[in-house]
Amino acid sequence: MEVTLTFLGTGTSQGVPVIGCNCPVCKSNDPRDNRMRTSALIESESTRILIDCGPDFRQQILRQPFRKINGVLLTHIHYDHVGGIDDLRPFCRLGDVDIYANKDTVEGLHRTIPYCFEDHLYPGVPKLALHTITKHENIKIGDFKVTPVEVMHDKLPILGYRFGSLAYITDMKTINDDEIPYLEGIDTLVVNALRWEKPHHSHQLVKDAIEFSRRIGAKNTYLIHLTHDIGLHVEAEKKLPKGIHFAYDGLKIKAQI
Repeated sequence: MEVTLTFLGTGTSQGVPVIGCNCPVCKSNDPRDNRMRTSALIESESTRILIDCGPDFRQQILRQPFRKINGVLLTHIHYDHVGGIDDLRPFCRLGDVDIYANKDTVEGLHRTIPYCFEDHLYPGVPKLALHTITKHENIKIGDFKVTPVEVMHDKLPILGYRFGSLAYITDMKTINDDEIPYLEGIDTLVVNALRWEKPHHSHQLVKDAIEFSRRIGAKNTYLIHLTHDIGLHVEAEKKLPKGIHFAYDGLKIKAQI
């Protein structure tokens, strides 16, 4: 089955441009240097899945055709990945929106947007159906079989997702060895790479992402969750080895899964 993955956002928690920054990247007129918070759509002819729903979701989705979202996959509870959930309300005209996440994230949503889960809902709030999922247990959303895999965001276990030969992972710092078999045979990898240098306690650098891609044998890898420290896209892309690319907002890729 051929699917399309659209990068709705490829930036880190602050986005790019960063408020108050006057660096060349933040002042760039190249749209590839403007990065909203990380999120993506993966679609077949009949099924549409949203991966993460951050605070830029409204702006991101306005650029896309309006059609039903069959499922929302959340990687973790941090605001830059869930801060736009209230903006799902227009899609509730097409039916309740199914949200899939691990136990910590489901519990966190009850604390951060409690008004969406009360017994008597305030008129107009989005109608959300929460589903608690666990690593390695396949779920079926329309045309897609989805396999959650667990990665570590510092000390926080979070989820990445495998769709056949495509995997989407963000906010990873490390991965346990026993997760690697669940990523064997991946052709297309999407994975986080915060910046070139200066280690971060909870995110990979570019070199870490390249090493991880080679470890699992991905043929093509797209780097996301990027800061302005990556540099201008047109220059930074030239520094990457063959088969590794910096994704950018609005980029669409095709994959056979």
